[in-house]
Formats: sequence, structure tokens, C-alpha cells
Amino acid sequence: MPEIVVGVDGSPQSRAALDWAMTEAGLRQVPLTVMTVIPPAVEASGVTGQLSPLDESFSGPGRSAVRLATQEIVDKAVADRAGQPEVTVTVRVVTGRPADELIQASDDAELLVVAAHGAGGFRRLVMGSVSTQVVHHSRCPVVVIPAGRPH
Repeated sequence: MPEIVVGVDGSPQSRAALDWAMTEAGLRQVPLTVMTVIPPAVEASGVTGQLSPLDESFSGPGRSAVRLATQEIVDKAVADRAGQPEVTVTVRVVTGRPADELIQASDDAELLVVAAHGAGGFRRLVMGSVSTQVVHHSRCPVVVIPAGRPH
């Protein structure tokens, strides 16, 4: 079944990408998979803070804490959409390199949505490294939500 996949890392930019993807999924009447990727070093060490795939409020180590934090982001986005078409949303948390995991997810997607910048610290780049890799290697169309787009 066709679906839209959106990468979410907890950054304000990825939340804007989530909002855009939810609207698009509602218009197309297709399911939405919200994907959060835990870098292997974060999962193995339990390190949080700057290495966290989510915003700085994330403090619990482990996949279940990441899933819970991602689900809270999704729940807020769903609540903010009151009155708009309902969307079936699945939260998926995986471990790996974010670009690689999103590219792999593009195999089964009709559309992949990412933010131009995520939780990384290289603000001077026009597009983040993950979004650049996804654009070049995805197996489906990609929408890159520009930085500064309100969510």
C-alpha cells in the first residue's frame, strides 16, 4: 500500500516536516509513517543531550524512551490538526545512519519528507547532510521542507 514517510528527529524543522507530511497524507488519503532513527553510538552508549536524535528535553536512554518522545510529538501534531482529514499514523523507531534508514524506507514509499536541517549543528549548510543524501539516493520523490517554515 502506498504511504508517505517522514523523518522526525525532534527538531523544530522536523516538526514542520511532520505537519506538512500529515497534511499531504490527509489530502492523498494514504497512511503516514513517522520515522525516527537512533544513531548507533547513541543507542550503544545511552548518551543523551547533543547526540540525541530528539530535542534537548529528551533525557531517557533507550529505544522505548525515543519511541515515547516521538509518539508525543505525533500526538501533538494530530491534536493541532483538529478538523482536518484524519490520517493513519505509524511511529517507527530504528537504529542506524539516518540517511541510510530513510533511503531504505523510500523503497516502499510513494513520497519521503524530510527537513532541510535537523538536530545537527552545521547551520551554515543550505541543506543538512541527511536531506542532501536522501535527495540524491531516494527511490521515490522527496519533499524537503525548508528551514524557518513555521510548524
